Amino acid sequence: MKKHNFNAGPSILPPYTIEKTAEAVTNLNGIGLSILEISHRSKEFQAIMDEAQSLFKELMNIPAGYEVLYLGGGACTQFFMLPYNMLETKAAYLNTGSWASSAIKEAKVFGETVVVASSEDKNFSYIPKNYTVPADADYFHITTNNTIFGSELLIDPTVSVPLVADMSSDILSRPVDISKYALIYGGAQKNLGPAGLTFVIVNPDALGKVSRKIPSMVDYRTHIKSGSMFNTPPCLPIYSALMTMQWLKSIGGVPEIMKRNVEKSTLLYNEIDRNKLFVGTVVKEDRSRMNVCFVLKEEYKDLEADFLALTSAKGMVGLKGHRSVGGFRASLYNALPLESVQALVDTMQEFEASH
Repeated sequence: MKKHNFNAGPSILPPYTIEKTAEAVTNLNGIGLSILEISHRSKEFQAIMDEAQSLFKELMNIPAGYEVLYLGGGACTQFFMLPYNMLETKAAYLNTGSWASSAIKEAKVFGETVVVASSEDKNFSYIPKNYTVPADADYFHITTNNTIFGSELLIDPTVSVPLVADMSSDILSRPVDISKYALIYGGAQKNLGPAGLTFVIVNPDALGKVSRKIPSMVDYRTHIKSGSMFNTPPCLPIYSALMTMQWLKSIGGVPEIMKRNVEKSTLLYNEIDRNKLFVGTVVKEDRSRMNVCFVLKEEYKDLEADFLALTSAKGMVGLKGHRSVGGFRASLYNALPLESVQALVDTMQEFEASH
């Protein structure tokens, strides 16, 4: 039976990525060695790193002067690495969900942290608007996509201080005006590659402005200077990420994948709004294209297990909502085909007809 993978992360990857990675694990480019056993200082891996950096810059139209880093530690490490490098007196944050809240908690360790607005009052079901960012903030931090509650910031804000974003779950899903940002970071395990890799896009001009001493390993300048190889990088996930970016380029790049993501999310949201059993959990103008969260209407709540059983029987995985919110979550990352979304819509209609 075909599996329809709606997992929120680690999540679906393009077949191209999986096939090419499997080949490289056995024999990397015909050299007789596995990607798992070559030196990260070898010419073979240096070529992989070089292409992974240049292709990311090409796909995201990253301006000259910006650096692309491939690190370990996940986005959670970036929650403290960012303020370690950039928070001198005050940082401003927009609180749009659980991960934004975690980033705020870590920033408070390093200095004054101002939450300019929060949607916690309505269970993070919207993106706050009409807020004011303090002009004296060292940076303003946003989390562009809310994987747990299902909201997404689809514009690049214009602010008067350095702008920073956690784009773990929507990087490469839409064009981004990188020039508006001082730094963008994220875990790879949604749209880029397997778990274990963290990407950072950074303007070096934003660094070196804090008075504290920064340990080498958490100083962005260390990794810029060493080309992301200050220590042994996560070699296999970097290779897989490169394969994903090759696939993305082959289908038309970020503009094409955005068209597909809009088509997929529109198809599913239209069914949620039409179906008598289900209701979305986020205000319409702030709905995420990546993580579609919905629940059964109050009078049908007792059918949740039945619906999950039906989707499971049809080969669908990962649809149960995050343990903190319940309901359902369909993650529609780049590699998920339209046919999987159509299968879910068909199943929702079948469930409606039987109840």
